[in-house]
Amino acid sequence: MGTKFKTTDEYLATVPEVSIEKTHQIREIIRKAVPKATEVISYNMPAFKLNKVLVWFAGYKGHIGFYPGGTAIGVFQDDLTDYKTSKGAIQFPLDKPLPVSLINKIVKYRIKEVAE
Repeated sequence: MGTKFKTTDEYLATVPEVSIEKTHQIREIIRKAVPKATEVISYNMPAFKLNKVLVWFAGYKGHIGFYPGGTAIGVFQDDLTDYKTSKGAIQFPLDKPLPVSLINKIVKYRIKEVAE
């Protein structure tokens, strides 16, 4: 069984070297987009919570995983054509800049969605 993380910093200490910089970047992008959110570990990944979990993120060898949920993926599908997506996940490749504006829009959408 793998490590059970208690904090985001514990998680970040285990991220593959190749994705450390971008994993820290996405954390800061989300933190700035929703400064009142609390950082938590959910599904053994870092997440930001504002009453409910808004988004999760994770660093991997080949990409940064961003998990805003299925509804957000559907709403922003036209903006996500350059990225690999699945039902509730977006993969941002390590060899391209993180799409700060898009991440901000998705986080703002999730704030409204969880408030409903």
